[in-house]
Amino acid sequence: MSAAIPAIAADLSPVPLPLEQLPPLPPLRLAVLGHVEVVSFVEVGALPRAGEILRARHFHELPAGGGAVVAVQMARLLGTPVPFFTALGRDAIGERAAAQLQDLGLELHVSWQEAPTRRAITFVDGEGERTITVIGERLQARGSDPLPWERLEGCDAVFVTAGDAAAVRRARGARHLIATPRTGLAVLQQAEVRIDALIGSGLDPAERCSPADLSPPPALLIATEGAAGGSVWPLGRFAAPRRSRPIRDTYGAGDSFAAGVSAGLAAGWDLAAAISLGCHCGSACLDGRGPYPGQLRRRSADGGLQAPDPDGC
Repeated sequence: MSAAIPAIAADLSPVPLPLEQLPPLPPLRLAVLGHVEVVSFVEVGALPRAGEILRARHFHELPAGGGAVVAVQMARLLGTPVPFFTALGRDAIGERAAAQLQDLGLELHVSWQEAPTRRAITFVDGEGERTITVIGERLQARGSDPLPWERLEGCDAVFVTAGDAAAVRRARGARHLIATPRTGLAVLQQAEVRIDALIGSGLDPAERCSPADLSPPPALLIATEGAAGGSVWPLGRFAAPRRSRPIRDTYGAGDSFAAGVSAGLAAGWDLAAAISLGCHCGSACLDGRGPYPGQLRRRSADGGLQAPDPDGC
């Protein structure tokens, strides 16, 4: 099942539409197949040099990783829980992460595995840039796992950050299948399904790819470039929104962008509006400490979107 993305993608505006000009999102069925890392965030003035001892300005820890961040941003855009298919280690860290993810608004479907839950240490410097060190192997759901895969059938969009080829094929039951290159190009090739949009960082060598890397090629290839905006193959470039505040933390901005674009495409918006929503989601994320406090949220009164107080959650 594949929607007519080229018809949706008929136009691309280089400048993001203002948030207040975007229509309210209709009720949507969105889901995520992805990974989790329990991240220790350490704020420092600058990255330590060899042999140096620094005092952290702030420390906090929470479950994150691309899959979790996309899923939470989707849940906040819709104002309803979003199914999240993931894998965690059967350990205290994994059990705590599961409870926290549910508190963040996710309908959690976990493949519990006899392996340590993956962790990460993220240094956030005085400019808000994040530097990540992962600890352990990435755990991912497998298509053979006894999970309620029927929940993905007929979804308006499923976003994939991690899973084996069988799990990706199960996700293809959605109207739109959207993925990031970090899923693994070999996995996406093995799945032998069409990807409607492949969204990744054009600044991260691990996420750079070309349409020829997949067969069939994705209908859209979206590469973000931070403050420079990004590009959409085969249509052109787009700009990032202008900001009036300093960046607090870049962690999760690209994943929040991907969630916004996915929601816009699932809603049937034209590409200019979908990219604009993604840009506003990514920019709002930059205002929070960690990926979640700054994310855009649905207003209960009229269904419009707003940025919360980034010092809250």
